[in-house]
Amino acid sequence: MPNTPTSPASYQLALQQLCDSALPTGAFAHSLGFESYIDRGLVHDEQSFGVWLSAFVGQQLSYSDALAIRFLYEGAPLSELDSLLTAQLLPRQLREASIKMGTRLLEIGAEIFPSPELAEYRELVGSGRAAGHQPLAFAVVARSLGVPLPEALAAYLFAAVTSLTQNAVRAIPLGQNAGQRLLRKAAGDVAAAVGRAGSLDRSDFGAVSPGLEISQMRHERQRARMFMS
Repeated sequence: MPNTPTSPASYQLALQQLCDSALPTGAFAHSLGFESYIDRGLVHDEQSFGVWLSAFVGQQLSYSDALAIRFLYEGAPLSELDSLLTAQLLPRQLREASIKMGTRLLEIGAEIFPSPELAEYRELVGSGRAAGHQPLAFAVVARSLGVPLPEALAAYLFAAVTSLTQNAVRAIPLGQNAGQRLLRKAAGDVAAAVGRAGSLDRSDFGAVSPGLEISQMRHERQRARMFMS
């Protein structure tokens, strides 16, 4: 069962640390598909990246990561959700990215945010009964800290947006101020995604835009690249 905080302050600082871009999960090494859009000239400046980011939040994150987090909070079996994520993440690089960052988060969490729930997930991963996906690792830690679901969703989604924007600043490249403008605009997309995730059901899980998935698959064979995915 999750710990029940006496006040938001009892989990807020821990949540900020969990979502900080300095947390060494390896997010800096992944574009999650936008690099192939850069290679094709479709993403090339602040405006075009903003369009891609909005689509990514509204599709990939809303119908996959956000739903997985919500379902775990609602009591869905962890091993079942882990298997669904593995099956739903069709692009190999994206699937591997989720597992790499999730496994790293489980390692960090075991030392910094230990809990019986986290130990259970690590045991499932260690025994080969689960892969260890990033959104589930995050959800397990956040729930054990007593973070309410809406706050956990918003924090996870905005942390993902922040990492992707920082990577776009390097890759396109963009100026630092442009990155901040993008983050401010993306806040609306994050808020909408949190609301959307609450209205979806199991049949919606994995309903990701084929265009995003195809672009993520193309990255595997891209001639030159900065990122692992």
